[in-house]
Amino acid sequence: MTAEFDAVTLSAQAVERRRARAGLKAEIAAGRANILELYDAAETSTDPVLTGLRVHAFLGAIPGVGATKLRDALQRAGVLPTATLGGLRVLQRAALRKEVVRLFRRFFSHLRGALVIIVGPSGVGKGTIARWILENNDDFALSISATTRAPRLGEREGEHYYFVSEAAFDELVKAEGLLEWAWVHKTHRYGTPQAPVEDLRDHGVNVVLEIDIQGARGAKRKIPEALVVFVGPPSFEELERRLAARGTEDARAQKVRLATARRELKTANRWDALVTNHDVAEAGQSIVDLARASREAKDFKE
Repeated sequence: MTAEFDAVTLSAQAVERRRARAGLKAEIAAGRANILELYDAAETSTDPVLTGLRVHAFLGAIPGVGATKLRDALQRAGVLPTATLGGLRVLQRAALRKEVVRLFRRFFSHLRGALVIIVGPSGVGKGTIARWILENNDDFALSISATTRAPRLGEREGEHYYFVSEAAFDELVKAEGLLEWAWVHKTHRYGTPQAPVEDLRDHGVNVVLEIDIQGARGAKRKIPEALVVFVGPPSFEELERRLAARGTEDARAQKVRLATARRELKTANRWDALVTNHDVAEAGQSIVDLARASREAKDFKE
C-alpha cells in the first residue's frame, strides 16, 4: 500500500528545518559555531538541517562576508551559490574547503588555538615544562617536527616525527611549508611543518613548539600572532647546576652551552613573555594562562 501523502506534516517539517537553519546561521554569525568543523561534518552528516544548507547562505552568515567576497569565493571554488553543503562533489568540496579555511582564519581567529613557542637556554627545563603542559591540559598539543633522518627503534611516523626524504624536505623548504628549519650536527635536517600546526589551531587546539631562538624568530615572522615565551632560570648559578646535573655533556660542552646561554639570556625581554622556572608546574601553568589569555584578548577584539 502506498503511504498516504501528508501535506500538513511535510509542511511543518519544512518550516522546522528553515527555523533550525536560521538558528545555525545565527550561531555562525555570533561566532559560536566553528564553520570549518561544520563544513567538514556536512560531508558525512545525516542531519538535513546541515546538509541541506545552501552554500551561499552558509558563507553569507559569516560577519564581514558581503556579496562581493561571497561571489569571489564561490567563483574561485567553481561552486554554484545554490549548491548545498551535503551535495558537493569531491573536487568541489576540496576547492571550497580552501575558501572556508581562508575565511575562518580571517574572521574567526578567536576560535583558533594559540601557537605557543617556548625558548630559553639549554638546561633551563623547556622540555620538562612542555611535557607538564601536555600531560595536564587536554587543549594543548605538541608540534611534530619533520626530519630527514631514519626512524629510531620505537619511533612512529606522525607521533614522534614526520620522516621525510631529502627531496621531500627540499620541496617543503621551496614551498615555504616550514615555520623554521635547521641542520643538526651537519648531518640531518629538522623543521616544523606549518600545515599540521595550522590544522590543529583551526580545531581550537593550542600548539606548543619548543625550538631555539633563531627558529623562534623565523616562526614569529610567519605567524606574527604566535606567543613566544622565554623561560629563564632563577639564576645563572642554578642554570650551571642543572646543566651539570644532567650529565649529558662533558665539561667542554657545558662551557660552550653556558656561553650560549649568556647571549640568549640577554634577549629575554625582547619576547612576548618571560617565565622563570622556579618550579615546573608553576612555570607550566603560567604559560597555559598566557596562551588562554591571548585567545581571550582576540575574542574581546572580535
